[in-house]
Amino acid sequence: MIARLRMIGRSGLNVLQVFGRSGAFVAQSLIGVPNLKRALPLFIRQLYAVGVLSLPIIVVSGLFIGMVLSLQGYTILVDYGSEQAVGQMLALSLVRELGPVVTALLFAGRAGSSLTAEIGLMKATEQITSLEMLGIDPLRYVIAPRLLAGFFAMPLLVMIFNVVGVWGGYLVAVDWLGVYDGSFWSNMQNSTDFYSDVMNGVIKSIVFAFAVSWIAVFQGFDSVPTSEGIGRATTKTVVYSSLAVLGLDFILTAVMFGDF
Repeated sequence: MIARLRMIGRSGLNVLQVFGRSGAFVAQSLIGVPNLKRALPLFIRQLYAVGVLSLPIIVVSGLFIGMVLSLQGYTILVDYGSEQAVGQMLALSLVRELGPVVTALLFAGRAGSSLTAEIGLMKATEQITSLEMLGIDPLRYVIAPRLLAGFFAMPLLVMIFNVVGVWGGYLVAVDWLGVYDGSFWSNMQNSTDFYSDVMNGVIKSIVFAFAVSWIAVFQGFDSVPTSEGIGRATTKTVVYSSLAVLGLDFILTAVMFGDF
C-alpha cells in the first residue's frame, strides 16, 4: 500500500515538474522574442510552413464537413417540416464547435507534428547546440517564431474552415436538396450573433492555437535526440494536443454557453 502511494505521488510530482518546465520554457520563449526587424523574416517563413501548407487539408475537410452537416441536418429537419432551418443549424454548428475543434485537431496532426519533428531533428543533429556555441539563443531563433506562427495561423485557418464549410453546406442544401436560398441565408443571419457565437468561436480558436503550438514546440525541444525519441515526441504532440483541445473545448463551452 505504501509503495503504491509512493508511486502515485512520484507520478504526480513528475507531471507537475513537466508542467513547470513547459511553463518556464514558453515564458522564456515569449520574453526572448527579438526585435521586429530580425524576427519578421523568421516569423513569415514559419507562418507559411504551418499556415499556408495546412490550407489544403483545412479547405477539403471544411468542404466535406459542411456538406455532411447539411445533408444530415436536412434529413432530420425535413421530418418536422423545418428543412428551411438547415442554414441556421449549419452556421451555429460550425462557428461554435466544429470549426475551432476540427481545425485544431487537423492543425495538431499536420503542423504540430511537423514542428515537433523539425525541432527534434535539429536537436538530434546538434544544430541547437551549435547555435548556443555561436552565442545565439535557440529560444529566440528557433522556438519563438514557430510558437507565434502557430498562434496566429490557427485562428485564420478556423475562419477559412467556417467559410468553406458554409459554402459546402449551401451546395448540398440549396443546389442539391432544393432548400430555398433566401430562407437558407436569412435563417443563418438571424440566428447567428456576432458576439455570442462568432467571437466565442474566435476565442476558442485562439486558446486552442496557444495550447497546440505550446505542446508541439515543447515536445520537440524536450525530446530525446534519437530517431525513437523524435517519433515518441511526435506521437505525444498529437495525443496531448487532441486531449487538450477536447478538454478545453468542454471548459470553454461550459463558460460561454452554460448557465453559470
